[in-house]
Amino acid sequence: MPAELTDQWVRFHEPFWRTLLRNVLIAVVVGAILAVCRGNLSLVGPFTLLAMWFTLGGHYVEVVFLNRVRYRLPKTRASQVLGRLSFWFLGGCVLYLGMSATMRLLTGTSARYRDLWIGGILLMGIEAVVHIVGLLRRKQNFYLGTG
Repeated sequence: MPAELTDQWVRFHEPFWRTLLRNVLIAVVVGAILAVCRGNLSLVGPFTLLAMWFTLGGHYVEVVFLNRVRYRLPKTRASQVLGRLSFWFLGGCVLYLGMSATMRLLTGTSARYRDLWIGGILLMGIEAVVHIVGLLRRKQNFYLGTG
């Protein structure tokens, strides 16, 4: 018989200013690293804006899963894991679409919408790392099925 997960989940809530500050700082670091790699510090702003799709947007994909979706899935570990990974993938595709549209507005280059799957894989990877950090910090996380 598959193991049942807790139905004692607590809704995730964090003050907006804390979410915004953390995710903007992460996006600035990512934007700066990308600009330095390209050898053009004037690209920090545009790269930061593009990174915000996955830092702030990715955070809210996770929040929607935690507060809206997980309660609607069967409470088995396999269902929760598959549902979460699928939600991360689909959310990443949507974020990549938004990032591509923003890049098109900034540069005038055509977006490659056929590559939406890259955003799905990217968000899955980002969330995997974020939850490893949570695991190391002994916080609720995906790997333990507690968060």
